[in-house]
This record gives sequence, structure tokens and C-alpha cells, in this order.
Amino acid sequence: MTNFTINGRDVTVDVEADTPLLWVVRDELRLTGSKFGCGVAQCGACTMMVDGMPRRTCITPVGSVDGASIETIEGLEGREAEAVAAAWQGLDVPQCGWCQSGQIISATALLREVPKPTDDDIDAAMAGNVCRCATYVRIRQAIHDAADSMEG
Repeated sequence: MTNFTINGRDVTVDVEADTPLLWVVRDELRLTGSKFGCGVAQCGACTMMVDGMPRRTCITPVGSVDGASIETIEGLEGREAEAVAAAWQGLDVPQCGWCQSGQIISATALLREVPKPTDDDIDAAMAGNVCRCATYVRIRQAIHDAADSMEG
């Protein structure tokens, strides 16, 4: 049995401790916004916040998050998350959308840590998020726009 908080709700799951968190969240808890991409933590589609930090959940054993606080794309909240969502919509960032939950989680985490990121900050924070549609220019601009919107 593993206990954790997800999107503000306490849950207990009865699965093998080595089951990837992504599959527990998708299959057991029916929160399907985070996607499976590669299975080896290289693409970022599965990214969720674990205790406030972005984590690749396709390789995170559920047993390692006992007692943790997890945010998925469905429960992402706060000033930074709202600014990122508005900027994403304003620039029509997504194309196919597969990577977007991971991109948005990572961008939100960046803005929580670095309110006015440089291009280098953005590149470093987003490096593990692959966009097969190559919307990287719009992603970077959306992060800048989100940061700018929080200044005023």
C-alpha cells in the first residue's frame, strides 16, 4: 500500500511498489492528462510535480512517493500555472498536444523557481521535454509571455 496526496486529495493505492507512478495515476486513479511517451525518462510527456519538483513518472516507482504531494496537469494551480496556460493559449503553442502536459508542468515549475527566466534558464529547464511538432520557439515565447504577465 502506498499513500500520497494527488491534486490535494489523499489517496491509497494497492499496487506493487515498483509500478511506475504514471501507470498508477492513469490506470488506477483515472487521471489521463499525463502521457506515456518513451518509458525511459527522455521525452518528458509523463512529467508531474512531486513535492513541488518536476519528475518523470514513467520511471518513478510508486513506492518511492509514499507520503509525497503530487500535482498532475489536471490539478495544476497557482499564479504561474494560470499565466502559463494563458500564454500557451495566446500563442497557440500546441499542435498535436501529446507533450503539452509535461511542457506545461515543466514551464510552471521553472516560473515558480525563476520568475523572470532568461533563454538559457528556459533551455535548461525545458531540455528534457521533447516536442515532436517542434514548437520550441512558441514554447520559449510563451514562457517569456507568462513571466511578463505576472510582473504587472
